[in-house]
Amino acid sequence: MPTGVAIRDARRQLFDAAERVLLRDGPNALTSRAVTIEAGCAKGVLHRHFADFDTFLAELVSDRVTRVADQAAALKDRPGTGTVVDNLAAALTVLFESIAVAVVGLIISRDGLRARLRELTPTGIPILTEAAAMIADYLAAERDLGRIASSTDVDSLAPMLIGAGHLLFADRTGTAPSAAAVRKVVATAIAEI
Repeated sequence: MPTGVAIRDARRQLFDAAERVLLRDGPNALTSRAVTIEAGCAKGVLHRHFADFDTFLAELVSDRVTRVADQAAALKDRPGTGTVVDNLAAALTVLFESIAVAVVGLIISRDGLRARLRELTPTGIPILTEAAAMIADYLAAERDLGRIASSTDVDSLAPMLIGAGHLLFADRTGTAPSAAAVRKVVATAIAEI
């Protein structure tokens, strides 16, 4: 991009470009050069808005975590409606069909990014930690309504569901699991409650 041409919302443009590279080519292909080429801008644009590439990646992850917060807000309206199995299966599908699986791979593959994210989320893996909290909150609401057993340990069940969902969707290059497969895993996990 020529010097002097204004870019509207450069941060958003760079984040969206990074997401496309990450989803298409994986975490090893995510470089500052790949991002700026994908965004159609000069490499200096990224460095004008972020101190370094790890700062950019940490802010990308934080930005994508806000999507889980948006999903959590939508899930708060679901207790007492539909079935618990269908609500959980839908929530896991929305979560893992998004950028979440690719972001987990990115976090795991970059030590500097992981260290920087530890300042924001001291335990767990960002996105998955927030997703587990979202599921736990939903399950607690269903428990309060009497739709699942009052003895249900939602704080243990939620990460189990997140882990099972992540395993179903983990192969980003393969075929996504069917809705029936996701529903079966959820139904099996919560059968006793």
